[in-house]
Amino acid sequence: MNWPSTTQPRLYQYALLLGLFTVVYNLGEGLVSIAFGAHDQTLTLFGFGVDSFIECISGLGIVAMILRIQSRPDAPRSPFEKTALQVTGASFYMLGLGLLATALYSVFSGHRPETTLSGLVVSLISIAVMSALVFLKTKVGRQLNSAPILADAGCTRVCIYMSLVLLAASVLYQFTGLGYVDSLGALA
Repeated sequence: MNWPSTTQPRLYQYALLLGLFTVVYNLGEGLVSIAFGAHDQTLTLFGFGVDSFIECISGLGIVAMILRIQSRPDAPRSPFEKTALQVTGASFYMLGLGLLATALYSVFSGHRPETTLSGLVVSLISIAVMSALVFLKTKVGRQLNSAPILADAGCTRVCIYMSLVLLAASVLYQFTGLGYVDSLGALA
């Protein structure tokens, strides 16, 4: 895809729009995933929703960085940008520990989701949206030679991995009915 203009200000505008879209999309995806995950008692979908909120924090850090660069290109990272990165990293570890504990409890208690159909739908939509975002973020990041934007594209790539895990766990549960598949999906 060729951009209409390859000027740096224009590219930063694209990066800003991609960052804002990422935040808004992940906020919606998180709310829907957590609601359906709680309703259907699907641990994998619930964890996927929590991860979407973590992606919002990361996206807000990128948006703040782009706004700073647009107004003061030589300014150092703001405290908000640094905090957003730290909170994102810490949140992934906390999510992992929380899902591990919950998954182990679910396996030992024999918990089974009511259905995983909503996980199928959410994962397919997420795979399509995140794939497009990875492509666009990578293109803009390379043209701007921006390590943070490329790192954000990498973070979005992880979302695709998580969407694929959600899809696999949802499909396997729908076809097998094995309750531990949902717990294994949450762990992955």
